Amino acid sequence: MLILVYAVLPTVLIRIGNLGISKRTRTEAIAITFDDGPNPEYTPQLLDLLKKHDVKASFFVVGAKVKKYPEIIKRMNEEGHTIGIHHYQHISSWILSPYQLKKQLQMTELAIMECTNEKVMFYRPPWGHFNLVSLLLSKRYKIVLWSHIFGDWKEAKGKHGLTEQLRLATEPGSILLLHDCGETLGADKSAPGYMLKSLEIYLQENRGTKFITLKDR
Repeated sequence: MLILVYAVLPTVLIRIGNLGISKRTRTEAIAITFDDGPNPEYTPQLLDLLKKHDVKASFFVVGAKVKKYPEIIKRMNEEGHTIGIHHYQHISSWILSPYQLKKQLQMTELAIMECTNEKVMFYRPPWGHFNLVSLLLSKRYKIVLWSHIFGDWKEAKGKHGLTEQLRLATEPGSILLLHDCGETLGADKSAPGYMLKSLEIYLQENRGTKFITLKDR
């Protein structure tokens, strides 16, 4: 009963009622977002791909990985991408106390700011999980979820179906969720490699589409 009241019910109410969150942009453009990085193998490849197609994106990063790979975060910032919070460890808000959640937010914000010297504006909780105090403790940030999620953290989806699903994700105002790291619970380590192949096809086929970062939403 406690987990239902503290975690599951708030998540359902927030996500169904769109309470304090965004799932779409306010413009006719599409925002591509990436969770769980930075990853030393795949994130630089992703940045190369985005630069090649002159596309700016948004990254929800794990604070412990920011501390481990600060140069990747600095590159993201220098190349015009938006960087947001995805907890210091990839931990669900369902099992975090209010104190622990506050620390996850603070530590990740500090890690990002040490790399960018810029205010952190955006937050996406891992798995889109909230708890009873999530909105209160994260009120200084804009909480952004997604309109399209693809399951690209699994290698099988990357091999079979991801490209086709991306091809359908062209509605103005969409926020796409992809993953540049496969090291979290339930993910496949090699999955981002297949995501990159599908994303390149998507960007090539949508050269006339306007892509924005969340700062421009």
